[in-house]
Amino acid sequence: MRLRRFKIADILTGIFLIGLCLLILIPFIWMLSTSLKESVEVFRIPIQWIPRSPQWQNYPRGLARRNFGRYFFNSTVVAITVTTTTLFFASLAGFGLAKYDFFGRNAIFIGILSTLMIPFQVIMIPVFLLVRDLGWLDSYAGLMVPQALTAFGVFLVRQYMITLPDSLLDAARIDGASEPGIFFRIALPLCKPVLSVLAIFTFRSSWDSLLWPLIVVSTDRLRTLPLGLSMFITDYDIEEHWMMAVAVSASLPVLILFMLAQKHFTEGIAISGMKG
Repeated sequence: MRLRRFKIADILTGIFLIGLCLLILIPFIWMLSTSLKESVEVFRIPIQWIPRSPQWQNYPRGLARRNFGRYFFNSTVVAITVTTTTLFFASLAGFGLAKYDFFGRNAIFIGILSTLMIPFQVIMIPVFLLVRDLGWLDSYAGLMVPQALTAFGVFLVRQYMITLPDSLLDAARIDGASEPGIFFRIALPLCKPVLSVLAIFTFRSSWDSLLWPLIVVSTDRLRTLPLGLSMFITDYDIEEHWMMAVAVSASLPVLILFMLAQKHFTEGIAISGMKG
């Protein structure tokens, strides 16, 4: 009887989780479905989830309405650069805060964590004035440098670095390894799971960023994909199925990155959340 109760509970849990996943996926399914419809099918009631005749030409037609090739290029450059710098600097800071005992270490870490409570809107104007004084308005530097490191990244890597055994690092020092060698040859390879998590979070955040590029960019040649999409939506002659086609195209890079790093992503989330 107890075994039967466990089976029934597992079945009910599975049904609940499947229903929850479908509920979350409904907007994405509708977006994909709409991107392949004709204009007359978009607002048809009841909703026609499967297009009668998939209109694959919606994708090139939608992307051709604006300079989306340039927007994709700008977003890719900015997202990859920001992700790379965040991984590098966050791993350095996390390693130092986790494995070196120095005066004020905890105070520095608490100070870094406290910045997580400050909304970006509070520091937006000071950062803009600083970027303006440096002459970085309407430039790649202005887009990327303010996002080059995040307190969340330092926190996440530091939490994972704590789980690395000190005896392993001490053994490397006894064998004559330098501190940079210990970091690059021992610590970093062991941190692949958490770095994958941070890479996905950072890439998605930079890829979807709208507010900061809207402030710092003023010419079409440096507009990122979210900026292009926001302008695309405000055009009066844009069809909804073209809009959804562009939105699906914009979602693909993040989905591909998650699929490639899914194993490390799950492992990193589980391990980095063990230590508080």
